[in-house]
Amino acid sequence: MGSNVVKVIELVGESDQSWEDAVQVAVKEASKTVRGITGVEVMNWTGQVNPEGEITGYRADVQIAFRVDN
Repeated sequence: MGSNVVKVIELVGESDQSWEDAVQVAVKEASKTVRGITGVEVMNWTGQVNPEGEITGYRADVQIAFRVDN
């Protein structure tokens, strides 16, 4: 009987479009070097605001889970 181990890493994705895009950026970048990604959890949303009160940058702190090869 095999066992499964899942590892979790924390990343910050950045976007000038939206928080959802910031999450996608983090997952897409992680997928370039991490195999077997199984899920993502958003831990925190933050943003940059200009003097006019407009959001100009979006950040998403995420945890990405992936299988560890045995």
